[in-house]
Amino acid sequence: MLADSVEMMRIATLAKANNLQLCTHAIGDSANRTILKLYSQILPKNNLKRWRIEHAQVVNYNDYMYYSDYSIIPSVQPTHAISDMPWVKKRIGTERLHSAYAYKNLLNASGTIALGTDFPVEAINPLATFYTAVARKDKEGNPEMGFLKENALSRFEALKGMTIWAAYSVFQEKKKGSLQIGKQADIIILDKDIMRINESEILKTQVLYTFCKGKIKYKK
Repeated sequence: MLADSVEMMRIATLAKANNLQLCTHAIGDSANRTILKLYSQILPKNNLKRWRIEHAQVVNYNDYMYYSDYSIIPSVQPTHAISDMPWVKKRIGTERLHSAYAYKNLLNASGTIALGTDFPVEAINPLATFYTAVARKDKEGNPEMGFLKENALSRFEALKGMTIWAAYSVFQEKKKGSLQIGKQADIIILDKDIMRINESEILKTQVLYTFCKGKIKYKK
């Protein structure tokens, strides 16, 4: 751990006193438990602070209650599951493996999940984020049944996680995250409907246009 619990408590107390949103990187189950417990000591139940945990990568089943009780938002990067897939079982063991990259469980606990790319650690392509969230496979389509597929998100959940829920997680839902009058009009137009095509076609999808604040920034 790069910051001990005393230092984190000082930061969390300061954040709450100044009405600031706190986001903490936590990957392993010990780190997640430490931060979840710490948040629970600072936050009231059912609050609107939107404090987040970034990565939320290995979370013990007994700790999911903190997400729901204290309105904590998990922010995850779906491609991590596939990047880590070749070696993660050896690192954390079989028992903890099934509580890793558990995006569906986290969504069920919190009601919201924010999805990102984690660029530059991972590739920047957001279609890879969408694909790995729903298929739980690498670009070659392996494993055939998906890696820990029980925690895959539906396409609708993945889309919301990349748009309106991601915006909500940073108090930006009134500016971006959905196609509504008065918002920033950050829009892409694709050559395929990723909500309907075979999952094997998702990574082949091409971006035809990119709009930022309503202006064309890219045209294929």
